[in-house]
Amino acid sequence: PHFPRDLSPEGVKAADDHLALEDVDGAEARAFVAASNEKALSALTGDRRYEPFRQQAEAILTATDRIPGVSFLGEGLGNFWQDAANPKGVWRRTTLDSYRTAAPQWETLLDIDALAKAEGRDWVFKGADCLAPDETRCLINLSDGGKDAVTVREFDLTTKTFVESGFVIPEGKHRLTWLDRDTLLIATDFGPGTMTESGYPFIVKSLKRGQPLVQATEVYRGQQSDGGYGVSPMVFRDKAGAVEAVLFSRPLDTFRSEIWALGAEGKPHKLNLPERVAVEGVMAGNLIFSPDQAWSFDGQDYAAGSLLSLPLGVLGPVRLDIAIGAQRATVFTPSPRQSLQNVTVFSDSIVAVIADNVVGTLKRFTPSANGWTVTELAVPANSAVGLGDSSKAKGQVFVSTQGFLTPPTLSLADVSTGALTELKSAPAKFDASTHVVEQFEATSTDGTKIPYFITRPKNLAMDGTGPTILFGYGGFQASFPPAYKPEMGKLWLENGGVFVQANIRGGGEFGPAWHQAALREDRQRAFDDFAAVARDLEQRKITSPRHLGIYGRSNGGVLTSVSITQHPELFNAAVIESPLIDMLRYQDLPAGASWIGEYGDPRIPADAEFIARYSAYQQLRPEVKYPRVYITTNTRDDRVHPGHARKFAARLGDQGHDHLYFEDTAGGHSNDADPVANAR
Repeated sequence: PHFPRDLSPEGVKAADDHLALEDVDGAEARAFVAASNEKALSALTGDRRYEPFRQQAEAILTATDRIPGVSFLGEGLGNFWQDAANPKGVWRRTTLDSYRTAAPQWETLLDIDALAKAEGRDWVFKGADCLAPDETRCLINLSDGGKDAVTVREFDLTTKTFVESGFVIPEGKHRLTWLDRDTLLIATDFGPGTMTESGYPFIVKSLKRGQPLVQATEVYRGQQSDGGYGVSPMVFRDKAGAVEAVLFSRPLDTFRSEIWALGAEGKPHKLNLPERVAVEGVMAGNLIFSPDQAWSFDGQDYAAGSLLSLPLGVLGPVRLDIAIGAQRATVFTPSPRQSLQNVTVFSDSIVAVIADNVVGTLKRFTPSANGWTVTELAVPANSAVGLGDSSKAKGQVFVSTQGFLTPPTLSLADVSTGALTELKSAPAKFDASTHVVEQFEATSTDGTKIPYFITRPKNLAMDGTGPTILFGYGGFQASFPPAYKPEMGKLWLENGGVFVQANIRGGGEFGPAWHQAALREDRQRAFDDFAAVARDLEQRKITSPRHLGIYGRSNGGVLTSVSITQHPELFNAAVIESPLIDMLRYQDLPAGASWIGEYGDPRIPADAEFIARYSAYQQLRPEVKYPRVYITTNTRDDRVHPGHARKFAARLGDQGHDHLYFEDTAGGHSNDADPVANAR
């Protein structure tokens, strides 16, 4: 009944009876949120299971025995820590020797709880960027309420105070980095006409110490019509901290970009690279990068998803006369079921996580006269492997491993020897002895095999009654390998539940092609893959529609909202968190236009036609019986607009469908503001 008479932006707007809910702090929106929250809180907090679950979740999220995630910070290690005593967190440091012990001695650098209280602001710590090599001067990112937009302030680690008359950048979605101790390269809102339609910057300027922002000097300019997430300056340094290269990434849309280099004369020049490319680093004058498309250069063909090394000089407009064969340029080429996941570039080698059928492996690549030598670094089998912070100067990188039933372990890899030394192992947060992990494949509508992991009780009766949560994402080339989810384990698995993770197309599990198979007009493939997994679970008698619920957040909100409207017969419940849902107006809700490369542009008639076929907000029908839905988002989410969730909930209510809607008032899209609030 709410499908637009025509799919023009005007026609879509005319068919939308809940436009007022797009006004983040509007009176009608506030009233809707208040009434919805009252109903949801009554239903959820009034349930006898709520308080025991909340206490268990809070105990996990605020536990002091979890692994403190660390990064290299000068001669020591830095860590940001949140617990019940410091819900906003403290930024602190210790030495590597102390960190290895059971009870490290921490020195507090910045107490965010104290800062928020002193300044009367809802500060959320969003990280620090410290200038190599000594890393005593840092740019601190502070978000008001958890938004992506941050205020940036310069901090001195020697005095543990903000620098008087230091760099201060007002709130915005900045892209900035140190050039030297007295210079920043910054892309931000420089005033009218300096932001793209998506609300991201397209101009990079050089800002000197003591200069007001209005006096910064332009060093690179894209175009106001650019898509994606804004132009970004990148400064690559050698192990002594000296600048090796200054690059600018200019996004043309969500996935296509141009890479420009700042020449010695201070003028930028465009590098001869594919438009779909991930720049990984610089090593001895060579650019290390991965093309996300098949690419031909200098008479050689390179596969999408490969890892390449080419001299910066041969990629510029004035070609250096150097013959580079494919054998020397190619660091790694994936097989059909492999993909490049994480890459860290050192002075004389590269360490990379390679997913093999969605399971992590760790490899070191070193150059030789005839090509690249690969060494396998030992990590546990059937694990997710992740690379943490690294130090070129020390030749070390942090490596994490985990599995659905195996708590995380943090190790330190010495790149020269290839040895991994375990530093910390997290204690188990739930009883994993009752469950087993399996990997299966479902056959999608077009015959493609879709892998999925299932974590189930060992003694599960295969009669279709297993209470099951099915999770999926399927977008933006994001991969979902096995991961330890302590809250899921404690609140769900320990109570006999089954958890399923579907590695559907749109993700990056099998490289760029797996992602690009579900872009734009091919989005339906991701939805078909998800439904195929649900049917496969039913055929294996693990569960049945009566006992199957689905969960997704952000882009996973597109997936779950579409899944219940296209296949309400497959599920009985859905949790939809921080979602995109109104796909015919997403480009008008900040920062939606940055995702046009993923979904298409609804303002173009042909794009609107294929988007309208699945957009759940327009596809809802009053006569259909949908699964019970819980929708939740955040007022301060400035990445995915809360209007999506509000409008979907309102329309469900209009049509008489059973649903709950809860909107928190702080935390932003990342939900990283407060572990106590997250437990709730």
